[in-house]
Amino acid sequence: MFPSRPFILTCCLACLALLLAALAPPAQAQAARRGLSVNISLEPDSLDPTSSSGASVAQVVHTTVLEGLMKVEENGATTPLLAQSWSQDKDGKAYTFQLRQGVRFHDGSPLDAAAVKFSFERVKAPGSTNKARRALFDNIVRIDIPDPHTVVLVLARPDANLLLRLGESGAVVLHPDSAARAATRPVGTGPYRLQEWVPGRHITLVKADTYREPDKARIDRVTFRFIHDPAQQEAVVRTGEIDLIFNFATHNVRRFQGDSRYHVLVGTSGGKGLLAFNHRRAPLDDVRVRRAITHAIDREAFIRNVLEGRGSAIGSHASPTEPGYVHLAGQYPYDPERARALLQEAGIKLPLQLTLSLPPTPYAHMGGPVLAAYLAKVGIEVKLEKLSWAQWLSGPFRGQFDLTLINHVEPLDYQIYVDPQYYFGYDSAAFRDLIQRHASSANARERQLLFAQLQRHLANDAVNAWIFAPQVATVARKGLRGVWMNYPIFVHDVAAMWWE
Repeated sequence: MFPSRPFILTCCLACLALLLAALAPPAQAQAARRGLSVNISLEPDSLDPTSSSGASVAQVVHTTVLEGLMKVEENGATTPLLAQSWSQDKDGKAYTFQLRQGVRFHDGSPLDAAAVKFSFERVKAPGSTNKARRALFDNIVRIDIPDPHTVVLVLARPDANLLLRLGESGAVVLHPDSAARAATRPVGTGPYRLQEWVPGRHITLVKADTYREPDKARIDRVTFRFIHDPAQQEAVVRTGEIDLIFNFATHNVRRFQGDSRYHVLVGTSGGKGLLAFNHRRAPLDDVRVRRAITHAIDREAFIRNVLEGRGSAIGSHASPTEPGYVHLAGQYPYDPERARALLQEAGIKLPLQLTLSLPPTPYAHMGGPVLAAYLAKVGIEVKLEKLSWAQWLSGPFRGQFDLTLINHVEPLDYQIYVDPQYYFGYDSAAFRDLIQRHASSANARERQLLFAQLQRHLANDAVNAWIFAPQVATVARKGLRGVWMNYPIFVHDVAAMWWE
């Protein structure tokens, strides 16, 4: 009447197998855990950060596909990357880098000093569109390669920020044989290589079998998707299609703070959110009009309403995270009456009609109507023009605009105001002289004082209406480790991430 021992054992094993199957994640979920799906708001216009200015380019390929001599860490420190060590001479005008041994490009060819020299001379050449050209490469007067693993950079003047600049995306090293095709098929030395780019949908990277530390990258595949609409972003998070949303629209973050599947990370960045003026177009070439517009904007209310309070008011082209920052937001307090008086002083016939061009970012689409309402109170009628990222790059970024709302994310990028051909067309001999004095000074205290003068000069000229230094809000799936909270530069160090 009682079952036999073999029968009982068989039943127990069957039950145990069913229990383990129920507790274990399905094979599909386990496979997904080896990959990563990341959403960024803007699709890159290129995959070559040495020729494109878009921050989204670096978010996809910098430190993943392409590497530089140095690396910028989450805390802003610089560490050797393709260089294993470096030294400088006594006067700070020559830096010697010893290259890391055993580094190979994705096609199997070895990295050597000649590739570094080629990459740097390429972006120094006439016609280069490298965003670091003026700040970094124009200061390099000679590149010596005494042997295949040594690179010597000889500078015209000392640069206290040289290592930081070498860690930015504009200074990555490209393969000499394929640099001309880097915009669509970059060949680098990083832990990942490009698998496919489906325009308008996604870019997929996979682990490179040529990487010098094959066990370092624990995520096999990363797919970048380009969704900027907040409702669509929320939808893909709700369905579990996305593991990480970077630079998430902060007005939507609260919706996910109670979601048990995700963490909401809020950190700092070096960004400068500003209303840019086109100095080539009247009446924006009149400083009184630019000051009037700046007085018309309530920065603190903008930050509360558009960024959910996650940001700081600023008054010049520097972020509170940058050394030597001077707080100048109080120079143009919110004062609509003063704004109207300045417009009258400038002889402006009201209503003044201007167009505000908006890139497809949540802060711009949310902030555009807010700015339009402020300006309407002082007699400026603003037409809102919503653009795709490609349209913004081919329009406002080429100087075709009145006003545009944009976040400049590169740290210490004040030298953009030296170039009259840059998209807002600011042309000041006095500012160029100040930049030259700052760059030439070898005295740390003098450089600090001159940097403060740089910021005040830009504020006095009301070159742009600086509004906010944003915090960065990121939504990350629980179990994903190694995600940055703070972003001194906008990169995703996927090789440092892993699933718990």
